[in-house]
Amino acid sequence: MNEMSWWTRATDHTLELALGLALLLVGIVEILLPVLGVSTPFGPGDTREVQVDGAARLAGDMTAGAVTLRGSGHAELAFTDPGLGQRLLLALPAVVSGLLVIAMLTVLLRVARTFRDGDFFVPQNTRRLTAVAAALVLLGTVVPLLEMMTTNLLARELPWADAITPAHGFAVQPVFLALLVGAAAGAFRAGTRLRADTEGLV
Repeated sequence: MNEMSWWTRATDHTLELALGLALLLVGIVEILLPVLGVSTPFGPGDTREVQVDGAARLAGDMTAGAVTLRGSGHAELAFTDPGLGQRLLLALPAVVSGLLVIAMLTVLLRVARTFRDGDFFVPQNTRRLTAVAAALVLLGTVVPLLEMMTTNLLARELPWADAITPAHGFAVQPVFLALLVGAAAGAFRAGTRLRADTEGLV
């Protein structure tokens, strides 16, 4: 019986543990490592994926000062010794993306705690899921726009700047997920109202 109670407690906390582990991994990969790339010369963050316009017909690797454009079509800008401003521009999209993901996971962790307590349809869950949907929209629109702007700033003084564009456009998947989460928020809102009506009848 004691073993069963331990097993039950473990399964009740599985979702929370998974979300907590995800928070830790995102914090390290999406926040800590990019920040190290900005604050120290030893961290990652000295390249940026870009697209090269095929009409430009750039032959081989192109070098301008301490910046090299490697590849054609799907290529990357490589900075030999990026300055603080360049490292900040390189890291900014990843850091903003990581902060949004951490915010979503934190909200979902609070939702998971209500699941553990068996109280699914609390009013806060509707607002929490709405906040997750909003963060997903930002992830699919603002982050790609930020990557586009920082890429333009990184490449603006290069002789082949006109041939370079960011490697990714607007992300459809997060926006689609936002619609699904928004629908779930609507379902939770209906469940909350139904529970309130039922309690009122009782």
